[in-house]
Amino acid sequence: MSIPESFDPSRRTVIGGLAALGLGAPLFAQAEAWPAKPVTMVVPWPPGGPSDIAARPLAKGLQDLLGKPFVIDNRGGSGGNIGTAAVTMAPADGHTLLVTSSAPIVINPSLYRKMAFDPAKDLIPVTNVIKVPQVLVVHPGLGVNDLQGLLAQVRAKPGFVFGSSGNGTPQHLTGELFADAARAQMTHVPYKGSAPAISDLMAGHVPMLFDSLSSILPHIRSGKVRALATAGAKRSPLLPQVPTLAEAGLPGIESYGWYGLFVRAGTPASIVQQLSEAALKVMKSPDFQRVLAETGSDFVGDTPAAFAAFVRTETEKWSRLVKLSGATID
Repeated sequence: MSIPESFDPSRRTVIGGLAALGLGAPLFAQAEAWPAKPVTMVVPWPPGGPSDIAARPLAKGLQDLLGKPFVIDNRGGSGGNIGTAAVTMAPADGHTLLVTSSAPIVINPSLYRKMAFDPAKDLIPVTNVIKVPQVLVVHPGLGVNDLQGLLAQVRAKPGFVFGSSGNGTPQHLTGELFADAARAQMTHVPYKGSAPAISDLMAGHVPMLFDSLSSILPHIRSGKVRALATAGAKRSPLLPQVPTLAEAGLPGIESYGWYGLFVRAGTPASIVQQLSEAALKVMKSPDFQRVLAETGSDFVGDTPAAFAAFVRTETEKWSRLVKLSGATID
């Protein structure tokens, strides 16, 4: 019996082995291009919040670039934990993404007594999307025009009140960091979100608070609140006349509201890399750059490895501040 010249015994061995193991079809399925269907982008906050500033232009850009629908799913509740937990329970195939502020990733694990997920184990950081500095604002009726004037009042009045968007939020913890750096005893008044906190500040019910530049900027421009300093490393181009806290005489405070892109742990590395590269292209686009300019946000596109290192550093920082504040949530 003659053997055909086209016969390849190594090919026969490989195919036969795969068939015996039942691996032939899955290998081809794994090679299927991503995304293979519409992608859900979970935002664990109500519609219209700061996370949407990052998520919506990113979703549109990815949809245009990759040719599949990217659909925003706002799932608010429990400080961002509900929507974040939903992503950790979705299939690890890159078709359910998370765009969130820092809270459920680097603050809530220290703040909540019980968590349905562990962000360090259950999520993969893909890239930071935007980073917005916190701004220290006061009611104009307080009668201070600069940080030193505020510090004089804060130190002279133990229990001086500051508001925030809620217990354990970056705004709250930045206030605690401020009190610690100022060596002052201050009283925190939490609200259910930035909007009611800012409303009470404008009404004069609280004298000061920290909030993200994107949220507070319209009220600064209207004169209803007065900006004394930003908590960024440098001045914001949208508030060039407002010094940083370090410039104003209180160094050691640097605080941002940042919003990052994550996928569930177990997502194939090839998909993580493809998503990272696509997101970076979108973030460099003129449309996304306009969003950054309009909100005073910094461009922070980075690699998954660099973002993961940043998240670890932020976790250590905010964990310390949660302990300093004594805040806990059951």
